[in-house]
Amino acid sequence: MFGTFLEFEKECMLFVQEYLRHDWLTPFLTFITVLGNAGMIWQLASVLMLISKKTRKVGFMVIGALLLSLLVNNIILKNLVARVRPYDAIPTLIPLIKKPGEFSFPSGHASSSFAAAGLFFRNLPRGLGVPLLLLAVLISLSRVYVGVHYPSDVIVGALSGWLIGMVVEKFACQTQRK
Repeated sequence: MFGTFLEFEKECMLFVQEYLRHDWLTPFLTFITVLGNAGMIWQLASVLMLISKKTRKVGFMVIGALLLSLLVNNIILKNLVARVRPYDAIPTLIPLIKKPGEFSFPSGHASSSFAAAGLFFRNLPRGLGVPLLLLAVLISLSRVYVGVHYPSDVIVGALSGWLIGMVVEKFACQTQRK
């Protein structure tokens, strides 16, 4: 059954390459994927949140969530699961960006994006939270589009990030009450 799932994911990657990649879309999604590199867009957003006293708590929570996401996903899970990148497993898949050096599962871009955007979405006015959540979705989906992650890498990364954000938020709220 697991082998069938892996074959399905390989077929998904080839479908994206064959039918969803377009000359007009590639520069945009390549730019979007770069925004997620090392969680830089989320680091910048969290630093901006530190400026105002009203949003400072959210900024600190996002910094904590990004650090926890890095630990859980990029340092522990990626090395524990050791899943090869799709372009290494599928000879005909052509990545559109420089090949990342670490393992594939889970997506660190998706995890950091959803850890940060989830906190922003839950703690900022909708006018800020919704666009940041949409950016997290775009960054995550761009990883499949550019050929460096399987769909399940992105889904698990996003879920992991969302949960990490919730854990950090719960911890921050409990320590504030004490």
